[in-house]
Amino acid sequence: MKTVKEIIYKGERALFAARDLKIDSCVFAEGESPLKEGRNLDIKNSLFQWKYPLWYCKDVKIKDSTWFEMARAGVWYTEHISVKNSVIQAPKNFRRCEDVSLTDVSFTNALETLWECEGVKLKNVTATGAPYFAMNSEEMEIDGLILDGNYAFDGAEDVVIRNSRMLTKDAFWNTENVTVYDSFIAGEYLGWNAKNLTLINCTIESLQGMCYVKNLVMKNCKLINTTLAFEYSSVEAEIDSRIESVFNPSSGSITAKEIGELIIEPDKIDPEKTKIVCKDIEICSTRPEWMR
Repeated sequence: MKTVKEIIYKGERALFAARDLKIDSCVFAEGESPLKEGRNLDIKNSLFQWKYPLWYCKDVKIKDSTWFEMARAGVWYTEHISVKNSVIQAPKNFRRCEDVSLTDVSFTNALETLWECEGVKLKNVTATGAPYFAMNSEEMEIDGLILDGNYAFDGAEDVVIRNSRMLTKDAFWNTENVTVYDSFIAGEYLGWNAKNLTLINCTIESLQGMCYVKNLVMKNCKLINTTLAFEYSSVEAEIDSRIESVFNPSSGSITAKEIGELIIEPDKIDPEKTKIVCKDIEICSTRPEWMR
């Protein structure tokens, strides 16, 4: 492979359609699409300072590099890309990409990041300012994600998440086949309209969480300050803590140490379809507070 080193590139399409190229300690300054249509690129210690650096590329390896704020929409329509030990300031990165591997990567402005991608692996990734992170992406394997941004994973399918911490209102809406292990999730309206949502060894804080879910499974989970849970959900839940309130589950089984209030409206759901296993239920009611 040819090597280019310590060069400052300026102007549009500076290395357009580059092939079999090692790029070391280079700067891609003002000028759009410097590496568009590139193939077999090995990039390290480099700086992306302008828009659209890696579009329609294939077989790209990047490490120890930085996307600055103006390198927005940096990686679109690209296949087989890995990024390691890098910082990405720019928003709207990774759109409609396939086979994406990110390890030890920090997104400091993750607006519209990882949209409609397929085959994504994240390891020790931090994403802040991240509304709609990973929207409509498929086949994701995630370990060690720290996420601060609302509406994460909307419409995502076939996702496995481990050892993560997510502060994200309305996470996992409209998802299918999502499993989360050993993680903390805080956010209102968690999981609405999901299908096959599984949470194992997780700690959750939520208002009206896990509602309208088809086939919700929870094993050895804790619910902290979680109210009005499980409305119209089919659920198999083993909760190793108190639940502040449970509201109109549609079917299944709920086991908990304590329930502050169990609200079942017999004119809305069939109480016989859900088994409640709990020795300490403080209040049983047939109407939520706002209707009394």
